[in-house]
Amino acid sequence: MSQFEAVIGLEVHAQLKTESKLFCSCSTAFGQEPNQNVCPVCSGMPGTLPVMNAKALEYAVMMSLAVDCRLNSPSIFARKNYFYPDLPMGYQISQYELPLSEHGHVDIEVDGGTKRIGITRIHMENDAGKSIHSQAENHSFVDLNRAGTPLIEIVSEPDMRSPEEAEAYLRVLHSILLYLGICDGNMEEGSFRCDANVSIRPKGREEFGTRAELKNMNSFRNVRRAIAYEIERQEDLVLDGEDVVQETRLFDADKGVTHTMRGKEEAHDYRYFPDPDLLPMHLDPDWVEGLRKALPELPAVRRKRFAAEFGLSDYDAEVLTADRALADYFERVVRAAGGAKMAKKAANWVANDVQRELRAASMTPDATPFGPERLAALMGLVEDGSISLKVAQQIFPELFAQGLDPEAHVKEKGLVQISDEGSLESVLKEIIEANPDEVAAYKGGNTKITGWFVGQAMRATKGQANPKLVNELLARLLAD
Repeated sequence: MSQFEAVIGLEVHAQLKTESKLFCSCSTAFGQEPNQNVCPVCSGMPGTLPVMNAKALEYAVMMSLAVDCRLNSPSIFARKNYFYPDLPMGYQISQYELPLSEHGHVDIEVDGGTKRIGITRIHMENDAGKSIHSQAENHSFVDLNRAGTPLIEIVSEPDMRSPEEAEAYLRVLHSILLYLGICDGNMEEGSFRCDANVSIRPKGREEFGTRAELKNMNSFRNVRRAIAYEIERQEDLVLDGEDVVQETRLFDADKGVTHTMRGKEEAHDYRYFPDPDLLPMHLDPDWVEGLRKALPELPAVRRKRFAAEFGLSDYDAEVLTADRALADYFERVVRAAGGAKMAKKAANWVANDVQRELRAASMTPDATPFGPERLAALMGLVEDGSISLKVAQQIFPELFAQGLDPEAHVKEKGLVQISDEGSLESVLKEIIEANPDEVAAYKGGNTKITGWFVGQAMRATKGQANPKLVNELLARLLAD
């Protein structure tokens, strides 16, 4: 067991899902040709003035309310001064002394318990552009399409003590943002990204150690891997009698290591000062209260309700509520299938079969042609004995991909289960008469051979016999 304790804080940047940038009307659409979504304002031309995007402010306030932050009114935009080729203004418009909100929290589930992670602040800022370095051409290029897109930065307290806690916290934030519908959460495209501040200290000591900032982590798994490596690296340094240097480090996902990028800046290095072109933001209390009342049921609350109302396990409730669209899909299936009594079966279908097909098709639950009512109809066919569960699962991929009506498809393909007692009894009698040795074995005490008889019946009926009825009839016929 290590003699050290990790201290971890995360700085999460979430791109707000607005149609235009934070201070101009340029589009925020991803994947455009380089430098298409650019104007004099976001390219930093002299004499241009920023105009605040009201929708971005609304989204930022919603996130602040969702994590119980205290809103500041007024809050003030500041200029964060540094030079980089993809920062055309020569400064970033951010917030410093008076951010939008402060002192919030979220709860995470770790090691079978709940832990509260504090949120220091949430502030608004505009994004920088993107530098593209081409080794083949020995040139660097700048794409300003992203410059000026609206971000919120969510800064945690250094309350996390393991890579697993950091990943759990990040997943909670990600889920809340998706539930609110204010960020698409795409880590690969950079609309949800995080930097991790990692340090170690001897167990029992209150004073923090020297921290390193980790960047370039584009998945939950890589966040966990990068932090785990960094903790081990710092422990090795201290045990060897060396000092941990305060710096910014990049994570190499292929090698699973971090390496030095640059020295870590402090706040005074950026020479923050209030932006003279933007007025302080005063929030109308009635407007804020309206946003609070309009917040959707958030993941943690919905997870507890699913467990209580539908009798789901904690694991199933967590899987089903991780994505709002999936949770909505599940609830609609339950309602259409007959209510809470069908919830556990619906949960199995949605968590397993539906999610598998969604992943295969790279599709979201609200975009599938196989709506919740059709899944409920398929479940109904199983419940009333029209088809077996096995058949339902076999035909599900085709139904899901094409949005087919389950009942019509089952009839068209001749898959309706044989549940006529007279027909099945006739089939079973023929099987019993043709296999006297197996009948003798059963009557001699080998009841396991019942499965063999069921298999023969399924073969004789091309898999269409109702297995439950077959078992009932066999028990009676073999007892004679």
